[in-house]
Amino acid sequence: MTRTLSTAVAIAAFFMAPLTVIAQTVDTPGVTAPLTAAQIARAYPQDALTGAAVDEPVLLKSKGGMSLWVVKLAEGLSHPDGLVFLPDDRTMLITERPGRLRVMTDGVLDPEPVAGLPALNNVGLGGLHDIVLHPDFANNQRLYISYTKDREPEKGTTLAVLRARFDEGRLKDVEDILVADAWESPLGTYGGRMVFGPDRMLYISVGDRDGTTSSDQSSARPQAQNLDSHIGKILRLRDDGSVPPDNPFVNDPNAKDEIYSYGHRNVYGIAWDPKTGEMWASEFGPAGGDEINRVIPGHNYGWPLVSLGRHYSGSLVSDQPWHRDGMDDPLFFWNPPFNPENMFFYTGDKFPRLKGSLMVAGAGSKTVAQITIRGDFIKQGDTMLNELDVRFRDIRQGPDGFIYVLTEGRLRGPKDTDGMLLRIEPPSAAAATASAEGTTLPEAQGKKQIMASCTRCHGIDIIVAQPRTANEWVQVVNTMIGSGMTLTDDEYSTVVNYLSDNLRSPLAGPH
Repeated sequence: MTRTLSTAVAIAAFFMAPLTVIAQTVDTPGVTAPLTAAQIARAYPQDALTGAAVDEPVLLKSKGGMSLWVVKLAEGLSHPDGLVFLPDDRTMLITERPGRLRVMTDGVLDPEPVAGLPALNNVGLGGLHDIVLHPDFANNQRLYISYTKDREPEKGTTLAVLRARFDEGRLKDVEDILVADAWESPLGTYGGRMVFGPDRMLYISVGDRDGTTSSDQSSARPQAQNLDSHIGKILRLRDDGSVPPDNPFVNDPNAKDEIYSYGHRNVYGIAWDPKTGEMWASEFGPAGGDEINRVIPGHNYGWPLVSLGRHYSGSLVSDQPWHRDGMDDPLFFWNPPFNPENMFFYTGDKFPRLKGSLMVAGAGSKTVAQITIRGDFIKQGDTMLNELDVRFRDIRQGPDGFIYVLTEGRLRGPKDTDGMLLRIEPPSAAAATASAEGTTLPEAQGKKQIMASCTRCHGIDIIVAQPRTANEWVQVVNTMIGSGMTLTDDEYSTVVNYLSDNLRSPLAGPH
C-alpha cells in the first residue's frame, strides 16, 4: 500500500505562495508496509556500547578558557533523555529511552527501575523521552512523562504523555493526558520535550515523525504545515490535558485546539528567559538548518517550506531557504550543524561568566554552547566539553547552581549502557563565589590584561568608546570569547572587573 499526496511546496501554495503542485507516491516504513529486516537492524542494533567516557573527576577548559571540573555521578545508563530534581534536594529521576525510569538518591543510582510504566515502542528513537514535575509536586506528587505509543492492530506510532503520581518509589494512577495525532513511521523522530511555563501550562513538542529522512519525499514532513495534525508543533495544555481557552487556534474549526505554534521540525529544547519572560526553542534541523527561535503563539516557523538545511539525500529542503512571507525566520542558526538538544537560561552563581546566558546541549556536535541574547541579536559565545567525545542529550541547572548533563555515545542502540550523568562545577566553589562578588583591581593590572587580550582584534580606543553597565561588559566579553578570544578564569575576572569598575556607564550607579 502507498500514499499519494502533494509535496510541501503544494502546501505553501494553499497558504500563500503560487507554487507548483507535484504528485508524489510515498512508501512509509512501518505504516504502509512492515519494517524490513535491514530497517530494524539499523533502528535496533544488537551490539552494545559499554563503559564510561569519564572515570575520575577531570579538569577541563572551555574554548574560551573557563575552567570546568567534571564529576561523574552515574554510569551504566542507556540513552538517558530526561532529568528532574525532586524538591527534597536528595533525589533525581532519569528517563532511559529503551523504557526505564531510574531513581538516584544521595548520589546512588538505584539498580532497579521504577515500576508502573505503560507498554511502549522503543524501536529507533522511540521509547521514554522527557520527564517534568507538576508545579505543585511537593503537594500532589504528580509528574509527566512523554513516551512512544503503538497503535494496534494498525501500524505506526505516535507521541503520548502520561500523568502519574510518584509514590513510595513507583508510579501510581497512571493515565494518558495526550495521545498526539501524529501517527507515523516507527523510524521517525518524536520530539517530546516538556516544560511547565510561567503560566503553569504544560508545553509539549511533537517532532516531524519523518521515517523517510533519506528521501526527498515524505508523508509526514508536510504535516508540520497542517493545522489539523500535531506533527511538527508545540502544544499547550492544562495540567489535566484539557485545552486552555486562550490557545491561538481554539476558534478555528480546521485546526487542533492544542496547537501553540507550528512549522517546526524537531524541537528538543524549550526555555523561558527569566528577564524578559520570552519563550525560546531549539530546533534540530535536517542536514544543517539547526535553529533557535523566539516562540510566539500562533506563529508559523516555516518547516519544511523554509529551511537552511538539506535533506539527507543532499538536495535542498526548500527552494526558498531564507524567507517566506507569513513565516518567522530563525533568530539564530548553526552552520556547520550543532544538533541542539535541551537548553536553559543559567541563573546560578557558580559560573559568573555564564550568568544570564542560554546554555544549549549539542548531540552530534558533542558540545555544550553558551548563547548570548540581546534583543534580536543572538551570538554563540563559549563552547565546552568537546574533549569528552560524547553526545549531550539533556542539560539542566541543579538547585545547587551546578550544571548537569546526560550523555550517550551514539544515536541508537537500546542495549547500550555507556550513558552518564555528569555534574559540571567550577574547580573551586570558594573561588567561584569570590569571582561572582568581584574585586576592585589596580588600574595597571587591568590595563595590562586589556592590552594582552582584548586588543588582539580592536584598538583600545574602540573598547573604551562606549561606557556600559557591569552586565553589559560581561556580555561584551562573552561575545569576544565567542569570536575566538581565550581567557583563563583569572584573566576573565580581571578584564570584566576592570571594565566594570573603570569604564562603567554613569547611568549604572554604584556597585
